[in-house]
Amino acid sequence: MSSTDAGGDRLAGLLAEHAELEATLADPAVHTDTGRARRLGRRYAQLAPVVETARALDAARDDLAAARELSGEDASFAAEAEQLEQQVEGLTARLTEQLLPKDPDDDKDVILEIKAGEGGAESALFAGELLRMYLRYAERRGWATEVLDAVDAELGGYKDIAIAVKARGDEGIWSRLKFEGGVHRVQRVPVTESQGRIHTSAVGVLVLPEAEEVDVTVDPNDLRIDVFRSSGPGGQSVNTTDSAVRITHLPSGIVVSSQNEKSQLQNRESALRVLRSRLLAAARDEAAAAASDARRSQVRTVDRSERVRTYNFPENRISDHRVGFKAHNLDQVLDGDLDPVIDALTAAHTAELLAAGS
Repeated sequence: MSSTDAGGDRLAGLLAEHAELEATLADPAVHTDTGRARRLGRRYAQLAPVVETARALDAARDDLAAARELSGEDASFAAEAEQLEQQVEGLTARLTEQLLPKDPDDDKDVILEIKAGEGGAESALFAGELLRMYLRYAERRGWATEVLDAVDAELGGYKDIAIAVKARGDEGIWSRLKFEGGVHRVQRVPVTESQGRIHTSAVGVLVLPEAEEVDVTVDPNDLRIDVFRSSGPGGQSVNTTDSAVRITHLPSGIVVSSQNEKSQLQNRESALRVLRSRLLAAARDEAAAAASDARRSQVRTVDRSERVRTYNFPENRISDHRVGFKAHNLDQVLDGDLDPVIDALTAAHTAELLAAGS
């Protein structure tokens, strides 16, 4: 394709990769390994917009060349040439954006953890509301969710809860949720406040790309597995059997636990999923200091000052302090209308990449 000048060797490489994936996915034998087929399918879908734009740009350039040639003989083609010039400019800008370096985790599912912080019972209650917000957003996007572990708070809400969010198709979830990590601050009158005073509380959100077994190898000899009795409300088996599981990864010191399921085996698998994702994030943190700083800064301390976003109930206002986003539709956001906030964060990140490459 002649459009390889808009991105050079990178575009040529992506076009070749897309063609190779197309041939590979056409082989029925590939689909006997569902995990591999899913990974290849996701990558193919990720490259499709680039290929579509490159082809459209090539076609627009050919049409522009023809219109310019014809306009020399017939002035009526000048207007068409002007329109095609604008089209070529727009497609070139789109392709430039699409060729920016991609986060290698963008097509992954995620594990999202919400932790109550400063603010006591009010923080736990808001943790429950943030959970509902993310569940409703996932429902709007057609994603599947699964609770991996939950520690209930006495007056409602959660002290700590971890959920897995999985795409039903080829869409990558990390690309949409990776900027949600950080301290989320809430300002409102708590239900326990008798004087009507506005309180400020904080909830921590941690987002990790979910690691697959091929991403991280966990040596069973590096694990210490303890079982204990589940605590908190639950079904018949909760508080009566040692079904909860705590796993300590001895080399790293990472500790994860799960008590949400009724069986010890299910809790063990849930805990291992969280552990693999934390180990993957830690390994990539070590490989890239910038990524390390970004991920560690998600939740350094869950206090009111380390905030990325504020939810102000009296003014029905949501503010994201990283990009200056502000809107007075907090009720809609908490009902899952998160796209405008996420789009603003994504656009700011893209602008930074474009500026760095210019």
